[in-house]
Amino acid sequence: MCGIVGYIGERLAQPILLNCLRKLEYRGYDSCGIAVSGDELTVHKDAIRVEALTKVAPRLAGVAGIGHTRWATHGGPSRVNAHPHLDCSGNIAVVHNGIITNFRELRQQLTAEGHRFSSETDTEVIPHLIEKYDTGSLEVAVTAALREIEGSYAIAVLRAGEQKLVVAKKDSPLVIGIGDRENFVASDVPAFLEYTNRVIYLEDGDMGVITKYDIKISGNSHETARKEDKILWTADEAQKAGYDHFMLKEIHEQPRVIRNTLAEYVRSLEMTAKQGEIQSIDAGPIIMLACGTSYHASLIGKYVFEELLNIPVRVELASEFNHQKSTQSNSTAIALTQSGETADTLRAMKRLKNEGSRVIAITNVVGSTGSRLAHHTIYTRAGPEISVAATKTFIAQIMVLYQMAMSYA
Repeated sequence: MCGIVGYIGERLAQPILLNCLRKLEYRGYDSCGIAVSGDELTVHKDAIRVEALTKVAPRLAGVAGIGHTRWATHGGPSRVNAHPHLDCSGNIAVVHNGIITNFRELRQQLTAEGHRFSSETDTEVIPHLIEKYDTGSLEVAVTAALREIEGSYAIAVLRAGEQKLVVAKKDSPLVIGIGDRENFVASDVPAFLEYTNRVIYLEDGDMGVITKYDIKISGNSHETARKEDKILWTADEAQKAGYDHFMLKEIHEQPRVIRNTLAEYVRSLEMTAKQGEIQSIDAGPIIMLACGTSYHASLIGKYVFEELLNIPVRVELASEFNHQKSTQSNSTAIALTQSGETADTLRAMKRLKNEGSRVIAITNVVGSTGSRLAHHTIYTRAGPEISVAATKTFIAQIMVLYQMAMSYA
């Protein structure tokens, strides 16, 4: 699993899909592929780089398509294991991020029913399940297929001859980009930011039907409205801008990020309300939850909070915390996640909310799952961080924690 893209509109899909995939290369991958729907469904994929795929794939005449960059999980890097995956008829294509935990049972069942598999992946059960339940309506078939699936997924589905995409998510990020007579879908905003900054973040259990004119989202089988957000940074900010690599660029951006983050904290009226909520934290313990670099920012935050506020603070790796016993219900949790989509951190946030704790998120992405899940959110204004090694977002998180501690001292 790695990166998902999708496009439907009036322009040729192939060059847009390949361009969107290039914007996700920073995530790392070992194979890639695209599927485009014209009069028929055409798939090109292999264990190669996006640039190589661009050179070898013939020109495809279709205005709807999906694409994927893959890090091998189930099955090694190879052409047959690369996404998109197809059903028996070759008419349904699926790209998928996540892990289907019951794929072996589903594969055995589908094989017994006559379905033919060509890969080692867990993903391939999805198009076959959709084929099994396909009686005409693609979205109905996708809904039925997802009822059988256990695990996590973000998927985009394309059927031959149809001018629509069907997308769905559970425990894996997926965002829709809203254009003018065209729409996009991706696992991460930089994929399509060159084309639009208007987005809708899907929530767990959502399914979307996307045409060039319309986006319909349903949650728990009922049509629902999801808030439209605007991305505040531009596509140019996600470029190297003359630097040799993104990490060097982002190191040099740190002074500006500190200014922007502090200005945001001071300026926002919402922050005043959040401070009011946090004034009551002396009634219970503070837990800081994070993974990776955000965890190290939390360790600094623990020192600052205890030094300035004389309040005990626990710092927990979210992945470890999820296996611990219940906490006190009157605790305040501060969850740090740069993307707002860190799976272990989100699980810990959900657990703490269910146990009655107040949850505050510190994140860099407006509208992300973490920001929607928390009772209150404080944003770092660091702009896009493309380098896998965190630099400017690490500094921004530390600045927010310092500002919080000094505000409440």
